[in-house]
Amino acid sequence: MSLSDADRELVTAELGREPTAAEAALFENLWSEHCAYRSSRPLLSAFDSEGDQVVVGPGDDAAVLALPEPDAADRPAAERDADDYGDTYVTFGVESHNHPSFVDPFDGAATGVGGIVRDTMSMGAYPIGLLDSLYFGGFDRERSRYLFEGVVEGISHYGNCIGVPTVGGSVAFHAGYEGNPLVNVACVGVTDEDRLVTATANEPGNKLVLVGNGTGRDGLGGASFASEDLAEDAETEDRPAVQVGDPYAEKRLIECNEALVDEDLIRSARDLGAAGLGGASSELVAKGGLGARIHLDRVHQREPNMNPTEILLAESQERMCYEVAPDDVDRVAALAERFDLGCSVIGEVTDGNYVCEFARDAEDDGGAGDREVVDAPAEFLADGAPMNDLESEPPSPPERDLPDDEPPLDEAVAAVLGAPSTASKRWVYRQYDHEVGTRTALKPGDDAALLAVRETETETGADEAGDAPGDGVGLALAAGANPKWTAVAPYEGARAVALENATNLAATGAVPLAAVDCLNGGNPEKPDVYGAFEGIVDGLADACAALDAPVVGGNVSLYNDSVEGPIPPTPTLAVLGTTRGYDAPPAALDGERAADSELLLVGAGGDALGGSEYLAHAGGSDRFPTLPDESGAADDLGGLVVSLAAAARHESTLAAHDVSEGGLAVALAELVTDDAGVEATLPDRVAAFDETPGRLLVQTTEPEAVAAEVGDLPVFRLGDVTTDGTLSLTVDDESIALSADAIRDRRDVIDRELS
Repeated sequence: MSLSDADRELVTAELGREPTAAEAALFENLWSEHCAYRSSRPLLSAFDSEGDQVVVGPGDDAAVLALPEPDAADRPAAERDADDYGDTYVTFGVESHNHPSFVDPFDGAATGVGGIVRDTMSMGAYPIGLLDSLYFGGFDRERSRYLFEGVVEGISHYGNCIGVPTVGGSVAFHAGYEGNPLVNVACVGVTDEDRLVTATANEPGNKLVLVGNGTGRDGLGGASFASEDLAEDAETEDRPAVQVGDPYAEKRLIECNEALVDEDLIRSARDLGAAGLGGASSELVAKGGLGARIHLDRVHQREPNMNPTEILLAESQERMCYEVAPDDVDRVAALAERFDLGCSVIGEVTDGNYVCEFARDAEDDGGAGDREVVDAPAEFLADGAPMNDLESEPPSPPERDLPDDEPPLDEAVAAVLGAPSTASKRWVYRQYDHEVGTRTALKPGDDAALLAVRETETETGADEAGDAPGDGVGLALAAGANPKWTAVAPYEGARAVALENATNLAATGAVPLAAVDCLNGGNPEKPDVYGAFEGIVDGLADACAALDAPVVGGNVSLYNDSVEGPIPPTPTLAVLGTTRGYDAPPAALDGERAADSELLLVGAGGDALGGSEYLAHAGGSDRFPTLPDESGAADDLGGLVVSLAAAARHESTLAAHDVSEGGLAVALAELVTDDAGVEATLPDRVAAFDETPGRLLVQTTEPEAVAAEVGDLPVFRLGDVTTDGTLSLTVDDESIALSADAIRDRRDVIDRELS
């Protein structure tokens, strides 16, 4: 991809001359869809990104959020004020590495992890948790399995080596990803007010210092590569655009960054990701309304004879660009040497343009000396790209056309339990070190991850709310999207994605604090694709506003289109929530308390099967389920989630699990253990397989108290908890019985096929 004629005309007019080769390449990458969001930025104003908890919102490498004090951690954001937040901060960000993961699944996924971790570091934070949301073509396709295995191996290798636990996420399989898988990775870090760093340059005269790996030729043109459809020969032709990661260098860089922050040596920072050094350094000074003078020949390199454009745009990994006061440069270099990292003083912050120089050989015409290969206003580079005005065609909602001949209940339950998107993901998360760092209070496999933020613990005595010494804030995390939902109904499906992730938090007793999104779509120049993309943006924005979860950052990935066609609109949402303490009810029944407990369903279904796994097996179509606040069953999504979290936290609650993919039939099966089962009766197939989110299964010894706790939400008694380890389910006039072993066997399809 090269700079378009229209863009070249704009650049030429601004510069008053034709751009140099290096300038043209820099504008091509910084004005690409991947960096400039030319097709999506006009839509992103729909998101609410403000709140007392928001310290740094969209536009930086990662968002920064203030955590509530322990006594306020269970209260929704709407009921807190600024005084309820303490001085412990967390950072939150999400990125995509989609095209690289198709070309080279191992390195593409691994460097996606490395990039989002460095985004966290650049805010002065230490990374404490990762979430990965992965999307592949049909599991029965050999190519999909190859990509799936390579991506998981890449994430596992990189995350395990750097010592950052992968604690949650999601995996979905859908035919729409056959030619273009998605790899979305989120990271959370911890910092405080004194350690906070931003990506805004501060003062002319400060030095720009590059710390980390040497610069090579890998990843050249990565930003522009991510901004075009994948070609049929992408796996061979686009291989140079994929970066190669070194997790051991990243681990040293993490610790070096921590030392630099400890000694207050960093004035501002940006990691080197899309568009490499040119992207990081120009955006850093542009945010401060400043310029820079960069000496490209001073950049430490690992390959010989690199030209200015290669040095400027290579996306070699494990590198950070720091703004450093002149008197601190020697100390920064000493710390880099301690951690066996390269260090180059590559230039300084100025009041003028963004200028890059390169040493000229004596043999060049004009003799020896320096020549300027880039001289452009930094703000024009970073923010001057014109926005696209694209045609939009809204999708048509499906009609109800359910199959005339429904499959037998035993076949339907078996198919939905064993569908790869619904089945157990144990094969994935057992490869991740999810306990390194000793913060993981709730391991993968439940509804949400839970991390202990011990920095918030009370030191002595009890606090005003009566918390015992040691009580702190638990950080709940969930991430994912459901392509079947958004393929059927982009707007409604995206709202359901937000509600589903918030319900996952609620199952641990947590309430939402904030969210970040990764908006994935196909070629936006196709009106139907852009119409669906508009739908997922508006759906997420409306739902997150209702959930009191400001969207504080994110990523947009378009042109996920290939010879196979466009991907389904995929609004990955990562949601962060808080609860008091580090305990949460398990998503498994308690057989020892079977006799004195009941199983309740809290929340109402949406009376439809659109987007369900059941219809994917049985055939037919249906509208998307009506979400709770549309049906009048609850005041709003935010109040619904707060009530569900209160039910999970109730002292009588023994187990809690959300209802989502596969519907009640799957949720009930997932609760069964060798020592605990359930007998339940449902009126029809819609009740059994409707996937409406915003519902919670609760095992409790005090059903009346839980019903009182959730206020106006509907509460249904589903049946008896048993001690026989069996799901006994009656739907209409059909009954099945599945033992815990049989359920595990059905759900272990991924493990069985790949082990």
